Amino acid sequence: MNGNTRVLIVDDSAVVRKLIGDALRKEPGIEVVGGAADPYVARDLILQHKPDVITLDIEMPRMDGLTFLKKLMAYHPIPVIIVSSVTQSGSAASVEALRSGAIDVIAKPGGPHSVGFVTERIIRAVRGLRSSPVVRIRPAVPPPPEQTPASAPALMGRRASGLIVVGASTGGTQAIETVLTRMPADTPPILIVQHMPANFTRAFAERLNQVCPMRVVEATHNQAAERGTAYIAPGDYHMEVVRFGIQLKLVLNQGAPAHHQRPAVDNLFVSAARLTSMPIVALILTGMGADGADGMVALRKAGAATIAEDEQSCVVFGMPKEAIARGGAQHIATLLGMPRLVFDCFEHLGARNVA
Repeated sequence: MNGNTRVLIVDDSAVVRKLIGDALRKEPGIEVVGGAADPYVARDLILQHKPDVITLDIEMPRMDGLTFLKKLMAYHPIPVIIVSSVTQSGSAASVEALRSGAIDVIAKPGGPHSVGFVTERIIRAVRGLRSSPVVRIRPAVPPPPEQTPASAPALMGRRASGLIVVGASTGGTQAIETVLTRMPADTPPILIVQHMPANFTRAFAERLNQVCPMRVVEATHNQAAERGTAYIAPGDYHMEVVRFGIQLKLVLNQGAPAHHQRPAVDNLFVSAARLTSMPIVALILTGMGADGADGMVALRKAGAATIAEDEQSCVVFGMPKEAIARGGAQHIATLLGMPRLVFDCFEHLGARNVA
């Protein structure tokens, strides 16, 4: 983005509009072009000011934010950051918004004590968009087909043993769904860190569980990692994997954020790199920043197969680019090419480690 990044704030709460606006106006390179109490006012302001980024509430009068977002993505795509309540309905709608083209979701302030944290996240997201050379805005995703995607049956006969670890951020909800829906039900355990606030990750896991061949759950502390199940790290908790005898278990903690994130991809990847004599395939998907790059390097040094998402399919080619630059990526693939490559990697790892 050249010049100032122009931001439009869309929220029915005048208090929230003021809090976000005041925080953004203090930041060099960011210009708040207006605030809208509902999508109809927002539409007029978009045409008038042509903002680079929109912050959007979900629950609003006259037209809800999700309906507005889908119209926006169809006719006038703009990077949209969802700022939503953490109610059950708000979380589910926010996950649907991410599937429909929103690039990030941030929990709305729950009280005066959380305002600073929330506005800091919004500022960081806007700065990240400003520093990203390319941000691909995807239109609304059509409802999934009734049948499993064609590539999944092609992998049904291929069985692998080991562990799959996945890290993603901006644009990751769509990317993860694209990959998982094309994997067979009987996969090795899949451990996933997606940068997302607390309470939203449960809605994300529930959504994936409805459309993916394998079971998808939000991870719990000390849970055993089992075949045929994908585990989403809960928001505000790091997730690591450890070996207990012949079992793999998930350990959750609230240690210091890494790369401003909790959960952080690096925490998961570095813990997986400590596992010995186990075939591991790691995926780093779309996202801003460098989280996961050091972990990919550690995994590759430990003998794991590492795959970075190709720039062609990334919403933001940040995290994969950094992993590639540091030498952590053994392979580069688009989202559609990843499922087959994952099983090719397991076959190679199995052949290499035959006793």
